[in-house]
Amino acid sequence: MIDVKGLQKNYGDLQVLKGVDLTINKGDCVVLVGPSGCGKSTFLRCLNRLEEPDGGHVIFNGKEVTDHDIDHVRQKMGMVFQHFNLFPHLTVKKNITLAPVRLGLMKQPEADKKAMELLERIGLADKADTYPNMLSGGQKQRIAIVRALAMNPDVLLFDEPTSALDPEMVGEVLELMKELAHTGITMLVVTHEMGFARNVSSKTVFMENGVVVEQAPSQQFFASPKEERTRAFLRRIAHTE
Repeated sequence: MIDVKGLQKNYGDLQVLKGVDLTINKGDCVVLVGPSGCGKSTFLRCLNRLEEPDGGHVIFNGKEVTDHDIDHVRQKMGMVFQHFNLFPHLTVKKNITLAPVRLGLMKQPEADKKAMELLERIGLADKADTYPNMLSGGQKQRIAIVRALAMNPDVLLFDEPTSALDPEMVGEVLELMKELAHTGITMLVVTHEMGFARNVSSKTVFMENGVVVEQAPSQQFFASPKEERTRAFLRRIAHTE
């Protein structure tokens, strides 16, 4: 579904991605882990062209991502951000329906119906006419996930979806992500939540200094990492959990 070859990204003289290779198959739930600043979020943003790569290739459904219309890419690769990015002046339902209606994917009545079905699914149908500033952080992030789902994407990209949440709200967002993973939708998740990586994802990828150091099925990755840099990272993480 997504085949990344030699991906590079520079900011001036700083090379953030130094030739990343990664394949994501249909139905995978892939977690990217690694120290802050190693290029995980930049990698994610290059996939749906929030950032334009400076080298290498991103092949999406058999076609170079830069050859796709950018609206098509962002429709098919839904993005969930760390800070929700909900429009504060729009109701929850309007936040969800705005993009599919604007892009001509649905008429307003159809989009409204889809929004209510999704809100019902996550237990927030009663918040449809509420504005984002009246929601908790966990509710905002679940709405942001639903907003991405409303576009019927092939892939969901999550960029640190729980890092801006109070600890007591993390669980409700992770539970929704776990449910989505079990539906078979393709997911790529940047996160520090090692429990999710270990117990839910199908593959874990460790990045450091702009390159992929190690990747393996998640159970294998955590049980017997091959690279010393991976083992050192997991030891550091273990001390903070």
